[in-house]
Amino acid sequence: MSTATQPERVALTGNESAATAMRQINPDVVAAYPITPQTEIVQTFSNFVADGDVHTEFVRVESEHSAMSAVIAATASGARSMTATSANGLALMWEMLYIAASNRAPIVMPVVNRALSGPINIHCDHSDSMGARDSGWIQLYAENAQEAYDNIIQAVRIGEHPDVRLPVMVCQDGFIISHAMDSLYILTDEDVQEFVGESRGPEYSLLDVDNPVTYGPLDLQNWYFEHKRQQVEGMKNARQVIPEVAREFGEISGRNYDFLEEYRTDDAEVVAVVLGSTAGTAKEVVDAMRDDGHKVGLVKVRVFRPLPVQQLIDVLVPRSAVAVMDRADTFSAAGGPVYHAVRHAMYDADQRPPVSNYIYGLGGRDTPPSQIRTVFEETLEVARTGELTRSISYLGVRE
Repeated sequence: MSTATQPERVALTGNESAATAMRQINPDVVAAYPITPQTEIVQTFSNFVADGDVHTEFVRVESEHSAMSAVIAATASGARSMTATSANGLALMWEMLYIAASNRAPIVMPVVNRALSGPINIHCDHSDSMGARDSGWIQLYAENAQEAYDNIIQAVRIGEHPDVRLPVMVCQDGFIISHAMDSLYILTDEDVQEFVGESRGPEYSLLDVDNPVTYGPLDLQNWYFEHKRQQVEGMKNARQVIPEVAREFGEISGRNYDFLEEYRTDDAEVVAVVLGSTAGTAKEVVDAMRDDGHKVGLVKVRVFRPLPVQQLIDVLVPRSAVAVMDRADTFSAAGGPVYHAVRHAMYDADQRPPVSNYIYGLGGRDTPPSQIRTVFEETLEVARTGELTRSISYLGVRE
């Protein structure tokens, strides 16, 4: 990898940053269908197509189900393919999400997180992507527009790696990131093109008429189990590939990524676990509480699939208490999806700190610093007393 040229500092919304990354990747096929708050991504990209800035075949489809169907077929033929969606659009793709992963199609899809209906709501929570967490897609979450841009570029290399061959979902919070103007650094087109390289394509192309293959066949008891097991292996392999890609990306960008980001955790007595844009607010709260003499820290989850089990153990087990903040609920009456993942990760540890769950921000409900401070104060009290009186709380809701 060559040394990168000086990056350009620009002001873009999160959606514009995603569309810019897509332009620089220059995929072969993009299938597009609009849905708030994602629409601006494909709309902006369509301008790049119209202006001749990319060589992409831009397919206007009649639904999100059709969009995913189109990019699955394109990827099977050897095309580097992308699409984007939100909320109900992601839900309409549900059948095809599993087929994309099962076909080992390394599609990259920005997902602008929005609450799933009903009632109808167009604002941010993570119920859409968290509902798809077990569909076989790799999931990356961004704190801001810079990370949305960086994650999309890295996602191409991650998904197309021959040891992985899985689709990648790149999530950013609806409106909070997608429509907010932010300052970020973008790479040159040449550096992005060199980084992503040529599309690896499938081992067996759908369009290779001399060596015909079948995609999406009936797969009964004889082989279905083995094919599912192969998907698991691809996801396990991603644990090695993700940091390798991040290291190479750091060489050209100067920005470093891992499965988790630790913020002021070195001597933290308690930590909160978050993902997405809330991490930015939580960092401000951590700084303020540190100034008051409280040993608090933050763990931001960037990669939710594959779940970084060992990294979670390493950073959380030494604490006196842990709080997990979820912007989605599982409706199991047993907490949110990140909470389940964290407790699972720590199950085999010899000693485990008490872990509490705070479900917050559903449907775009504002989560001000004062509420996050409450999370830390209550977690500090758990650490002091050793007693967890309430495992699951709903932050900022009228009960």
